[in-house]
This record gives sequence, C-alpha cells and structure tokens, in this order.
Amino acid sequence: MLTSEEIRALREQHYNATLTEIQELNPELWIIRVKPDEELPPYKPGQYTTLGLGDWEPTNDPEHNEDVNENLKTKLVRRAYSMSFPMYEDDPRQLMDPADMDYYEFYITLVARDGEEGQDPSLTPRLWMLKEGDRLWMGPKVTGHYTLEHVGPDDQIIFAATGTGEAPHNCMIAELMRNGHRPEIISVVCVRYARDLGYQSTNERLEHLHPNYHYITLTTREAHNLNRKVYIQDLVRTGELEDHTGIALDPERTHVYICGNPDMIGVPNYTREGDKSYPSPTGMVELLESRGFKADHRRDKGNIHFEEYW
Repeated sequence: MLTSEEIRALREQHYNATLTEIQELNPELWIIRVKPDEELPPYKPGQYTTLGLGDWEPTNDPEHNEDVNENLKTKLVRRAYSMSFPMYEDDPRQLMDPADMDYYEFYITLVARDGEEGQDPSLTPRLWMLKEGDRLWMGPKVTGHYTLEHVGPDDQIIFAATGTGEAPHNCMIAELMRNGHRPEIISVVCVRYARDLGYQSTNERLEHLHPNYHYITLTTREAHNLNRKVYIQDLVRTGELEDHTGIALDPERTHVYICGNPDMIGVPNYTREGDKSYPSPTGMVELLESRGFKADHRRDKGNIHFEEYW
C-alpha cells in the first residue's frame, strides 16, 4: 500500500496538466477542459492526444480498488481521446480558433467494468474521482490522420457519429464554417438517450445561422422510439438522410466522416491477398461503398474516413 507521501511524489513526477473545468452533462457523461503546463504544438481538427492517471489513484468502484495489482500501482493508465471543441463561447457568429485557446476540451463517457466489449474501463473510473483543479497526465503530442486534409472547397461533407464520437467533428465543423465552406455540411449523431446529446444546443444554434448546415440527432432508448429504433445506417439504407436534407449522396463530391461504435462503422477486413469482406451487422462503410464510395485503406485514401472508438 502506497503512503500519502509516495503518492504525492508520483503525482509530482508524472502529472503535467490541470483539469480546469468539468461540465457534468449526466452522471456518465462529461465535457472537460485540460490545461497543460507547457504549450502543445498546434493541432488539426480531428486529431487526438492521450490522457492518463496513475494506477495508484482511486476509482469510483470500490471492488475495483481492492482488485488492483500492487505491482502496477506506480504505472500510468493512459487512453487516447480526440480533441473536442466548444465551437464558440457566447455568440455563435464568433467561431473560436483552436490556436487562440490555452486549454483542450474532451468529451468523455464513463466506461463501467461491465460496459461494451472492447472498451477499457481503467481510466474513466479514476477520472470521475477528480474535481476541478486536480492534476493529471497529458501526452506530449497531438496526432492522427482523421482530418479534413482531403476535402476540397466544392465538396459536401457528412459527419456520422455515435455518442462521444461527435468530439472530433465539432472542431472540423467549426473549421469549415470559419473558412466559409459553402457546400452542404451534415452532422448526424446517434445516442441512447437525449441526455447524451452534449452538444445539441450548440449545434442547433449554428444550424439556425448557416443554411448549409444540417444537424440531425437520433435516440434509440427513449420511450417514444423503442418500437422503432432508427440508427444512422438506417437513414442511409432507406434514403431518409437524402430526403431529410435534400442532398444526394454523390461520391464524386461528398466526403463522409464516421466516428464511434465499430458496429456502426463496419470497417472491412482484408486478407493478405487483398480480398475484402465486411463484418456483420452491415455498417456504414459497406452501405456507402455499395453506392460508389471508397473507404480509406492504409495509404490508399478514399472519400470515407473513419475513427473507431474502441
């Protein structure tokens, strides 16, 4: 068992950032702002960095605290998170520029020990024990290829996200609007409950100001739609997305960004020979490729870009 002095020394040794703000949207969903001790290099909208806390820190799960391996208690628990973005402060006509900010925003959900398969519950139960002003570790760089690099000025753009997969899209959308992008921009977000739409009011205010911006939300566990759950894939499969927005899914002039649940994305599997197969259930990649789109694959870039969240 580590002493309080040993814990203090470990924190001073490893932690290099301060948690400056917590917005608790619901007990399992936070927007947080983190200010690093040293200025990080500029980042591109859509990129990510890493947050961490010591394995010695307590969690919000007493049973887990008892199970921790004593040999690991001086190690950092780390997790990659996409940069989210507040988009604007008070006036939606005054979009923020990441270069002018001295903090980084993250959109984080609490991962329980019995959560979705593949999700790591090690960091967030510790993060949920922090309060504003507490210290944590932040990675020394920002990286990632999930960016607007390949989008042209005449391309329409569709962002599809589940849950906190909306985070990187916020910064991308603000960047496009700040640069005067004129073609259509569509953001579709699917969550379980309406309370999980952390950026809904922010985006709806932008939607009122920008005729080319469409913000669409879906919930799957509210009482009014339990008998007819609609997922993002359904909007594409049935043509409802095109009917709702009035635009065509034209692969010649459309880029699609998909972030979140791997089942929603449906990343293809490739053999050594280059043969491709799609997972089940049918995901967005398969639906879009059946309509002439092409997903990124290694260095071969297409017009479907994706980021899996676990």
